[in-house]
Amino acid sequence: MAKYLLSPLRLAVGWGISPRLLGTIAVVMLTLLRLTIGWHFITEGVDKYQAGNWSAKPFFANARGPFAGHFRQMVWDYDGTMRLDVDQTKVNWAYYRDQISGHYGFDEKQAAAAQNNYIKAVDQYEIVLQLNANEVQEFQLGLDRVAELDGDSVASGVSSLSGQRESVRKELSQKIAPVFDQIDAIWENYELAQNKVASPEQLLTHSAYKLTRPRLQMMDTSVIDTMVPYFDMIVGWCLLLGLFTPVAALAAACFLGSVFLSQYPPVTGPGSSNYQLIEGLACLVLAATGAGRFAGLDFFLHLIIRKFNGDDAATA
Repeated sequence: MAKYLLSPLRLAVGWGISPRLLGTIAVVMLTLLRLTIGWHFITEGVDKYQAGNWSAKPFFANARGPFAGHFRQMVWDYDGTMRLDVDQTKVNWAYYRDQISGHYGFDEKQAAAAQNNYIKAVDQYEIVLQLNANEVQEFQLGLDRVAELDGDSVASGVSSLSGQRESVRKELSQKIAPVFDQIDAIWENYELAQNKVASPEQLLTHSAYKLTRPRLQMMDTSVIDTMVPYFDMIVGWCLLLGLFTPVAALAAACFLGSVFLSQYPPVTGPGSSNYQLIEGLACLVLAATGAGRFAGLDFFLHLIIRKFNGDDAATA
């Protein structure tokens, strides 16, 4: 009788014999947790891949907290240095013109069309800069002023001045955004126009040639935007199958941890980064418990490792 009366209390404090041992219920819950997080990563990766134009730029550009500067710098051309450099832009577009000509094997007529596309894009680009010369100059002067404030340790230590600096940076970004949008549209239209020069036969035998943005840093959104969808899907499948679970879970935890730090301190509401923190900690639980050995492929890998290491003989 006492056994049944104490069952609710036992359930409240833990059903297992010892907190150091995982019971059946704990194993089932860990497996469900692994499957749920794995499926979440897979769907996120598939959605980003199918979107085609997914970018981490808005997320990094709106980073806040002590690491905000680091994350903002991970946005490709975050300060407009590349897009506002006329000479460098012309060099990049000319290089792309020559590369796509070799990619498809353009004849003289097609090469002339590619040159016309280049001239047209340059003309549009220069017109945009001329029409927005005041905005561009104000933006560049504003960046210089913000850089001075960033280097001022006294101003950085005063919360009111720090908030003012963030307001100035946000205002500058909002004012220059339409100009950058126009320049980005010229880049995209130039790539589209050059690929349209190819004949139907050339398009059948060659894949579309992308206009790659020049790398300005070792790691920025020009690289991250390509990697993240595949990263999400790989991590998701590893967790779903229980394959190399500790490695996959740790990678997921680091990724989610970086998301949390980019939006620190977290706020409440749908945009809160607390969700990433919670899921990241759950991934650490999966890694620490080797959850892939429960209804996962890691179970079989673990058996093979134990066999070759002689663990069975040692415990016998």
